[in-house]
Amino acid sequence: MQLPLYQIDAFTDRLFGGNPACVMPLQEWLPDALLLQIARENAVAETAFFLPQGDGFALRWFTPEIEMDLCGHATLATAHAIRTLHAYTGDTLHFHSRSGLLKVNFEGERYALTFPARKPTPATLPTEIAESLDRMPVAVLQARDYVLVYDTETDIRDIQINRQLLDRINLDPGGVVVTAPGKDCDFVSRFFTPQASIFEDPVTGSAHCSLIPYWSERLHKKELLARQLSDRGGTLYCKDEGDTVKMAGYARTYFTGHCEVPVITGL
Repeated sequence: MQLPLYQIDAFTDRLFGGNPACVMPLQEWLPDALLLQIARENAVAETAFFLPQGDGFALRWFTPEIEMDLCGHATLATAHAIRTLHAYTGDTLHFHSRSGLLKVNFEGERYALTFPARKPTPATLPTEIAESLDRMPVAVLQARDYVLVYDTETDIRDIQINRQLLDRINLDPGGVVVTAPGKDCDFVSRFFTPQASIFEDPVTGSAHCSLIPYWSERLHKKELLARQLSDRGGTLYCKDEGDTVKMAGYARTYFTGHCEVPVITGL
């Protein structure tokens, strides 16, 4: 069967920046194994599948390896697709997901995501992670992801992580985020996922569910500007709201088209 497929760059105001996500609208759920095959074929960090549900949409996210519990950039990409390609005229979108009800507000051209806060707490750094780093953090915390805090933005830009050593640990569905105060923003970060086909994620909205409450408390600020220092780069406009966090950004459509998807029995 032929299905629509879009690719959208999220958390950026320019093409070829931010984090690319594929977005596929459905009328009914396909078998999970087929959704995973589609995500593998798309070969980007996340593919988002959505379909109408009640007063909003059901939303699921797949990497080329697993179904994720939460994904920020693919949620932003989906909101952009619904608004610009499906002519949605409301001011707010509601998504039903594995992480509960998620809300996206339209703020001009910017999309503001309201996600659950995941405040990290002090943790012990696993040996597999420690041995993969070329420099040690000044603090180690964990929520879903391990959060490694460093002194300077230069540490984050220059850090080298030995993938072969890091791949000894499985953190599904989490990863390792390194972070520090920013020079021209409040904080910076980079995100790495062991055992994943895409080792460094360009922009990771879900990691900011932990980064926002941490930096909000440390900097005594509720509104923060964040940058992810991957090669593609990304900017997030953040707000700590207690039990929830808000992260906003822009998006740009790279392509729209269709794909041929066979329904394979026995999946």
